[in-house]
Amino acid sequence: MIKDVIKQIDAIAINDPNRVAYDYLGKLNTYGDLKRRSDAYAAKIKTMGLPDKAPIMIWGGQTFEMIASFLGAVKAGHAYIPIASYSNSERLTMIQEVSQAPAVIAIEPLPIEMTDIKVLTPEEVKNDESTITDNNFVEGNDNFYIIFTSGTTGKPKGVQISHKNLLSFVNWELTDFNLPKQPSFLAQAPYSFDLSVMSLYPALTSGGKLVVLPHEVTENIGKLFQTLPSLKFNVWVSTPSFAEMCFLDPTFDEKHHPELTNFLFCGEELSHKTAQMLKKKFPHAHIYNTYGPTETTVAVTQVEITDEILEKYDRLPIGVAKEDTQIMIDTSKGEKENQGEVVISGPSVSKGYLNNPEKTEAAFYQDDKNDYPSYRAGDLGFMDEDMLFYRGRIDFQVKFNGYRIELEEINFYLAKNPLVRYGVVAPKYNAQHKVQQLVAVVELADGVREKYSDEELIKKLRDDLSKDIMPYMLPQRFIFREEMPISQNGKVDIKQVIKEVNA
Repeated sequence: MIKDVIKQIDAIAINDPNRVAYDYLGKLNTYGDLKRRSDAYAAKIKTMGLPDKAPIMIWGGQTFEMIASFLGAVKAGHAYIPIASYSNSERLTMIQEVSQAPAVIAIEPLPIEMTDIKVLTPEEVKNDESTITDNNFVEGNDNFYIIFTSGTTGKPKGVQISHKNLLSFVNWELTDFNLPKQPSFLAQAPYSFDLSVMSLYPALTSGGKLVVLPHEVTENIGKLFQTLPSLKFNVWVSTPSFAEMCFLDPTFDEKHHPELTNFLFCGEELSHKTAQMLKKKFPHAHIYNTYGPTETTVAVTQVEITDEILEKYDRLPIGVAKEDTQIMIDTSKGEKENQGEVVISGPSVSKGYLNNPEKTEAAFYQDDKNDYPSYRAGDLGFMDEDMLFYRGRIDFQVKFNGYRIELEEINFYLAKNPLVRYGVVAPKYNAQHKVQQLVAVVELADGVREKYSDEELIKKLRDDLSKDIMPYMLPQRFIFREEMPISQNGKVDIKQVIKEVNA
């Protein structure tokens, strides 16, 4: 049982400094490298005069320098906010505005000049063998990291994950997933995506290794299929969608990856079809379906997908809650008997959203029945004995390619466009109940139709949206309507639009 994430990683570095911790496309870094570099970041951060426990934004990709800066921040007593360097500049400034972070570590060059906060670059951090004590280490209920998710009013929400939250998750993963000793994990998810934590800290606290598949490689299918066969690891972590893409590679099977023994899926629903295909390609591997919102630290339920499970269920279960966690179903939010909103209580549940008491109060609560906070997940589900099943969202939040997207955030920016009178983004589902496309349904402003062709309109709308939202949130399809369905309260009937898109 691990009692302290930072001390555990440092202890491995002291006892076995030459053990490989990080493999970035063949460039190796050891645990000794990780301790020296994270200590150097911690020493430098402590000289910057930052407010006590203030969070630090960290901008970059999936390099070794990123995780060294993560650990450096928490060693100096500050939570880190990971921001992927493929994000747009508006997201960076918005996160700074919400978080009130006094500093940013620019592992890669920033897209804009930031004059109102302190900027630290790797070149300014010298490996001077600084002695770092654990006096300032993040601990207990202090924030360890803050992940920013989509927001409903154009502002992203910062989910605060404490050291205590992270410990609960890491100890569960290392105990309940039949992992090999000192496992080597695929690190494919960008660090701004909390799925990355399913690889990052279980690997580093167990003396394992992170084998990185960078975002720029996964975005290029040619590069992906050239790179993936050369990587050696035994624990696969990804969304089901990413694995489905890899099915196109004929070498993605047990014969070519004999060392690959464990698959851990999270971020979206694992379909029966995908699990069945994976069992054929890797007949001896352990395949786990997991579930959990960012607000509850990556995942809180798991189930191994066996032949018996595949035979018993057409739509797969999302698992049994970890031992320290309670799952409840609020049937007042459901339309069918025994079905309702998933409510999660346990030590991995976040304290709430950073600097956002209104949203925190709406989603989190504490009652006398539980020692831990409870989170209303907004997911529709039901229990069959101790097994949880997922049946979609009770609001307009969706999972697409593993990313959690609040449709209202896209709608917010779409409605601001002068070309648009009404605009709604609807999810298009496939036969496996997964979001296949984001479809923008638009009623144009007066006079617009006469000025532009459909192709010109789509380009203008996509270009404008890309200034305000992440690339994965951009609609793949646009439908232009003469009139939108309007509800009794005078607003666009979003449920009707979604129904029509999926008809």
